[in-house]
Amino acid sequence: MNPVLTRSLETEPVRAAPRRAFSLRPTATMAARLLQRTLPDIAAAAVEQWQIAPGTTLEVRPAKVLPGQLERIAGAEFASIGEVVQHFRGGFGSWQSATMGYRLKNVLLHDGVLHAARAARHLRQRSHYRPLALAPREEAGMALYESWLGNRWFGNWLSDDCLTYRLAETAAIPFTTHWPDGHLPQYERMLDMLPARGTSALFRDLVVFDDSAHNDHKRQRAEAMRRRLVRTPGERHPGTFLLRGTSGDARVLAGERRIAEHLAVKRGFQVLDPSHADLSEIVRACGGACVVAGVEGSHLVHGLVSMPPDACAFVIQPPGRAVSALKLLTDRQGQDYALVVGEGTNDAFTADIDEIERTLDLV
Repeated sequence: MNPVLTRSLETEPVRAAPRRAFSLRPTATMAARLLQRTLPDIAAAAVEQWQIAPGTTLEVRPAKVLPGQLERIAGAEFASIGEVVQHFRGGFGSWQSATMGYRLKNVLLHDGVLHAARAARHLRQRSHYRPLALAPREEAGMALYESWLGNRWFGNWLSDDCLTYRLAETAAIPFTTHWPDGHLPQYERMLDMLPARGTSALFRDLVVFDDSAHNDHKRQRAEAMRRRLVRTPGERHPGTFLLRGTSGDARVLAGERRIAEHLAVKRGFQVLDPSHADLSEIVRACGGACVVAGVEGSHLVHGLVSMPPDACAFVIQPPGRAVSALKLLTDRQGQDYALVVGEGTNDAFTADIDEIERTLDLV
């Protein structure tokens, strides 16, 4: 495998050797936490802000689902059961806010937290609580494109942070604390991403973004990302089933491989375990698929970012942990989303093959 293309603040200063500087800003953040006060996001400390793209209305499409399935949902993640069910039912417009840029001065990055003028942004869970920070001072301007969600879940890194990178590269030198592992180095090479990396810094000039909304500008960047990944479109085929297994948060589908192999025989699906596949193999399997199927989870984002514009996501949901986050991506791209809700618990749930077949007939 080729070495990871990267800039590192620790090993390759962009303009000059870093100077060491002490800061007590983590003390203020720690004190606010102890006093149960919430510091504003660092965007509040911006010396300049601008609109990159306007807000737009997103069409929330009705999911392809059999009658009675949504009533099985007994628990939800990241939203209430009612909100998740409403999202699956669709049939309404959702306002997506503007994409914004913010320029800040003298921002400290320390232990996964950005500190700026009585404001803070957490990028990841802190590893320790030290009131005094000693950080290198970086003279060059940087643009941060990572997010808390992207650091926590691979799917958010791929579907959101990689799109924000395209904003960062036009604003300054893209910067991240996220060290590459798994498929990340391969994606960075295919997407021509060459960020600076570091775990601590004191930025004289830093650009950050509010890129959380799924507006038209983000949709266009997602389309451009797919073209970078699927550079030579392959032949269309019925579908790809991406195995989840026991990876990630508990969502264990009993008989997952048996279901996948049934769809391979009955419908001509390809079956792939992305955790043991090269990225080029994943792109070939999903880039021409009419359906990308599997248990709900970040591994499905491999398929959603590369499947054709008229393809459908087919998601098997555990009844106690229903999530509609992937539907945000298909709604953004104007694609169909189908689902089956299983029965059982997150540690072991089942999905009926007949219900899967009848749902696929709706696609």
